[in-house]
Amino acid sequence: MAKLVSKTYGDALFEVAVEEGTLDTMLEEVEAVLQVLKENGEYIGLLSHPKIPVDEKKNMVEKAFKGKVSPELTGFIITIVEKGRFKEIEDILLYFMSRVWEEKKIGVACVTSAAALSDHQKKDIEARLLETTSYVKFRMEYSVDPALIGGMVIKIGDRVVDSSVKTKLENMAKELNKIQLSN
Repeated sequence: MAKLVSKTYGDALFEVAVEEGTLDTMLEEVEAVLQVLKENGEYIGLLSHPKIPVDEKKNMVEKAFKGKVSPELTGFIITIVEKGRFKEIEDILLYFMSRVWEEKKIGVACVTSAAALSDHQKKDIEARLLETTSYVKFRMEYSVDPALIGGMVIKIGDRVVDSSVKTKLENMAKELNKIQLSN
């Protein structure tokens, strides 16, 4: 259900931005709003609280965002408050961002390695991904997981490339377990 809500509202915001020709600006504003929401986690709880009147919630949104983001985005956030969907605001905005990135052929790659990567290695990975995909740019996210032992795992959307030593060892163990010993 939450996925349907985020898609419905995210698509609506995307269509408004396309119609207005403000896709880039709207993306920047949405990223800023998400940052504010991350830094002020209690704000979502407050605007989702059932005992606070909707008019008061709308005033809070206007005070927080009016003049800082476009009237379209402020109005969109107010609509979400009116519909009682503010708990899903982060998912909605993240869905919008993914639609914009898809439209602009910007991929999001999550790279997990056994050890921290140097800047040179990061550039090499990004260059290789640009060569082997249809994306023109990547938003790269890096993390370290020593449990991988060596190698790395790269996730782009629902695709995963796992070249970690841990997975190779697990696969070898599975293959060895399949072998039946004969006397």
